[in-house]
Amino acid sequence: MSGRLNGLLTVLLVLSALSLVNSQYQARRLFIELERAQANTRQLDIEWAQLQLDQSTLGKHARIEANARRDLKMVALTPPRTQYLTAVAEMSPEINSSAMSPLSRGEK
Repeated sequence: MSGRLNGLLTVLLVLSALSLVNSQYQARRLFIELERAQANTRQLDIEWAQLQLDQSTLGKHARIEANARRDLKMVALTPPRTQYLTAVAEMSPEINSSAMSPLSRGEK
């Protein structure tokens, strides 16, 4: 009887030791996964800050204006270059064409 009890206790001891080893392995694996997730979070935070900085830089009016001047060869509009259009009321085609100003017909 005592031999059976010793055998049973030995089996329980081995199972307990295997369970301990397994739980330690799981704890290490989860800790490594946690460290990777935290490193990924830090990297994403850095990338987010960089994207916010880029967005604020790209959105500045002066930068947009400089890019328009340089890349698109655009210039600021001055009052002498401004053309004002007036709406003409519904008229017959003969009256409409004679009533148009030279500027609205494209003449100078």
